Amino acid sequence: MRTESGHDLRHHGDAEVRDDGGSLVDLAVNVRADTPPLWLREHIAASLGGLAAYPDGRAARAAVAARHGLPVERVLLTAGAAEAFVLLARALKVRRPVVVHPQFTEPEAALRDAGHAVGRVLLREEDGFRLDPAAVPEDADLVVIGNPTNPTSVLHPADAIASLARPGRMLVVDEAFMDAVPGESEALAGRVDVPGLVVLRSLTKTWGLAGLRIGYVLAAPETVEDLQRAQPLWPVSTPALAAAEACVGPRAVAEAAHAAHRIAADRAHLLAGLARFAPAGLRVAGPAQGPFVLLRLPEASAVRGRLRDLGYAVRRGDTFPGLDGEWLRLAVRDRRTTDAFLRALEQALRQ
Repeated sequence: MRTESGHDLRHHGDAEVRDDGGSLVDLAVNVRADTPPLWLREHIAASLGGLAAYPDGRAARAAVAARHGLPVERVLLTAGAAEAFVLLARALKVRRPVVVHPQFTEPEAALRDAGHAVGRVLLREEDGFRLDPAAVPEDADLVVIGNPTNPTSVLHPADAIASLARPGRMLVVDEAFMDAVPGESEALAGRVDVPGLVVLRSLTKTWGLAGLRIGYVLAAPETVEDLQRAQPLWPVSTPALAAAEACVGPRAVAEAAHAAHRIAADRAHLLAGLARFAPAGLRVAGPAQGPFVLLRLPEASAVRGRLRDLGYAVRRGDTFPGLDGEWLRLAVRDRRTTDAFLRALEQALRQ
């Protein structure tokens, strides 16, 4: 979907590694490397014996509720966070939806597909892509924002986001990458004191389950009911339900917390390596707090092509409203992969 501004809202990182990109080192997709872990694969495989029965999501729903200290009536399981955006666009009766950009483009695409005229609030590079609550129109009755935001990797203060709540407004916060933040600082998941709050979580990023499609919505019971009515019957498969239940359990939460600290260390290593390219005009948006970084680079499109020739896929940035062809997004990887990428980047910049 290409909008009047020329941004292709339906272009995502996986497009960089399809077909002839399948052999490239993947820095374009924000799924944690070396996942899913063996214990999770075995747990999902064990659920296959129940495929003859229709999926029963009660146990997984209760597990998600317990994870966030909420009643089950405030939880809706979805086929990934992307389905949740479609449900919100179709089920909620809103007049003036607004999306805070740059961010994941699927919310706006889903709203447009449902016939909504979508307003945009464009955060500015000179402000570090930080949220200015005053920039959001007062009459917006649906506001969508990511935290930490894809692709900028900015982690907005929870209080700043909560200040956007208004009577008669739905405040949708995409926390797909929040479990990659040490301590999940600035999370709103589990909060019941913010009116109109809808929090989306994905289990596909941290656990490497993009092909399984599992996520969930946390919202007021009446909102959950509205969204549930827009879902087809049995929207989440038995293997995905098994994954959901496992990924919100104490063992998995502890493992994700450990991974978040490792990602932070690996990101610091990547940022230190990128800093040496500042004389070439490379700038990193930040401070980065997610499992990816956004960088600005002259002739980024040409550099991206050279990196492909050298065996590396990175995410183009010009499909995000608020960005142009000078932006690239890089997933955080282990130090060995990062060091090899930095050598390739140095070569690409010399060509």
